[in-house]
Amino acid sequence: MFKKTTEQKEAWKTIFIFLAIVTIMSAVFYYAIVNLYPSSIYIGGLMWCPAVAVIITLKLKGRSVSSLNWNWGNWKYTRLSYFIPVLYTLITYILIWIFGLGALPNQEMVLDWAKELGLVGIGTLNPTIAVIVAVVLLGTVGVIRAMATTLGEEIGWRGFFIYELRKVLSFTGVSLFSGIIWASWHWPLIVYYGGNITLELTTFFIVIISMSFIMTYYTFKSKSLWPAVLFHAVSNVYIQKIFPPLTIKIEGTEHWLGEYGIMFAIVTFCFGMYFWRKAVKEKL
Repeated sequence: MFKKTTEQKEAWKTIFIFLAIVTIMSAVFYYAIVNLYPSSIYIGGLMWCPAVAVIITLKLKGRSVSSLNWNWGNWKYTRLSYFIPVLYTLITYILIWIFGLGALPNQEMVLDWAKELGLVGIGTLNPTIAVIVAVVLLGTVGVIRAMATTLGEEIGWRGFFIYELRKVLSFTGVSLFSGIIWASWHWPLIVYYGGNITLELTTFFIVIISMSFIMTYYTFKSKSLWPAVLFHAVSNVYIQKIFPPLTIKIEGTEHWLGEYGIMFAIVTFCFGMYFWRKAVKEKL
């Protein structure tokens, strides 16, 4: 019992050190993003703060970076980590289109994609072909590019943080606590750039905490950080770069759309509940 209590205290100390370092480092990049310019370089630097914080924390604790779960894991969980965020984003926008909260297609965006891909002027432009090519490239090349930054976050949050929390909390506690911390880490951007801050903070916390349950499930099942890296990248690409641009915004429905939208929060909450029940049933 004494040994267990000592190990738990040590785990909480490690968690506190990690969070303190993440907070200090992130504050520098948040200052740059808010007060200088919201450059992708600053945002990329911010997303790598959790990884650097892990390296420093492990160094302070006399542990090796190689102790993290760098192995690829079972391909089953990798495939599902691509499929699930595509599915919940697709369901979100199907519901938006069905209920008339947005419409298809946004011809202006389709034309922009066609120009960017060099498809304008090649015979008669078929909008469907332009959309298919753009979605395929964004869903593959775009996801790989996004993984370069989501890797920085996931080394910290799923590669290290949730495993430390697992020493002192249940699956439910780990998912909830890490989700709250992960969501809170984003708040300066929402407060500074948001419109309806109260609503957007509420929906964002629901989305992130729900995603935390799913990603914690796949991380523990696969014993690898890579499914979370892929999941995070796919979710970002589909909810930011694919479905919202394709959708025509309708006046009065803006709060239902996008990654801060009410519909996305409802759908991800349902997915989060499903994976929570699944994890509890499996005694994960």
